[in-house]
Amino acid sequence: MPVNILDYYSAAEWNAIKSETSRHPTPCIVVDLSIVERKYRDLNTRFPFASIYYAVKANPAVEVLELLRDLGSKFDIASRYELDRVLSLGISPDRISYGNTIKKRSDIKYFYDKGVRLFATDSEPDLRNIAREAPGARVFCRILTEGSETADWPLSRKFGCHPDMAIDLLLLARDLGLTPAGISFHVGSQQREIGTWDSAIAKVRYICNYLEDEGIKLQLINMGGGFPAHYLGKINSMDVYSEEITRYLKEDFGDDLPEIILEPGRSMVGEAGVIASEVILVSKKSSTGLDRWLYLDAGKFNGLIETWDESIKYPLYSEARGEFCEDFIIAGPTCDSQDIMYEFYRNPLPSYIKPGDRVYWLSCGAYTASYASVEFNGFPPIPVYFVRS
Repeated sequence: MPVNILDYYSAAEWNAIKSETSRHPTPCIVVDLSIVERKYRDLNTRFPFASIYYAVKANPAVEVLELLRDLGSKFDIASRYELDRVLSLGISPDRISYGNTIKKRSDIKYFYDKGVRLFATDSEPDLRNIAREAPGARVFCRILTEGSETADWPLSRKFGCHPDMAIDLLLLARDLGLTPAGISFHVGSQQREIGTWDSAIAKVRYICNYLEDEGIKLQLINMGGGFPAHYLGKINSMDVYSEEITRYLKEDFGDDLPEIILEPGRSMVGEAGVIASEVILVSKKSSTGLDRWLYLDAGKFNGLIETWDESIKYPLYSEARGEFCEDFIIAGPTCDSQDIMYEFYRNPLPSYIKPGDRVYWLSCGAYTASYASVEFNGFPPIPVYFVRS
């Protein structure tokens, strides 16, 4: 079935986005800040007991950060460069968490000297670096979680440690003069299986119980991100996520709920953005070939890296004339054989689509512009424009 644009945007939102794209050459991204604001307010309403730390890496645009700053958001930071940008906008360091577990000693010191006091860790060498460069800081330890294979973009293998190691690290943090604040986990980006939060929270309860016997009462659970954006696959609504996750927390912690942190990224900005692209070429590889190739001026290296392994399945929309079909292999413009977005998964597009027609990639507000190459094949970074519907 072809994509119905009204399944993704209201008429007012789509008119504002499309009108802005029409003013610019392709490829470009248009982000509707009104959608970002709506997403923030909705999450804040559904998790009133939680602090929202926006994951800056999802979309670090100044316009997005200023909006979330004014709405009262806090910020999860991955590098000193993100830190500089956030601080330059008048955001105080007490609204910032250094959430990257992989960091140089010099970067730890940089954050500490700028006033940041909340740090993530998942290894003894990193913890000792924090103790040296950020004395007295609050630390939370990231644990490994099962079930990330049900996420479209799994994260756990690179980050986190076994719960037993987390216990050892938080005991060591106390001995090193740090404040063992809590535990963090991430169930994987675009996580469809809500039950993965249940098993992760149960692990946190186990760690809390053990450490209480050692005289440490943890004050924080950082549940990371994972909430999905609306792409092509089926997802539960946010109210289902909030009801179930709240129930899991109450079952394990009752009324003695620690501080809860959420780090939304994709769910906050993903649906707010649209990539406008243009058809360069439609071709076959042989005269009897069954597959037709659709080449666009947007590809993996200028905005669509998350189509790697066809992980994120973006909805595609075109107003070109013709019946809809599913015959196209969709590829980007660069001289790299990996620049194929969809070969096995087929999006329906008009069969008579031709060079010069536009194809809109919906729900592209997260991990697009910030993931794009600087000048691979000489192509400049994809430009981003902002509207309010």
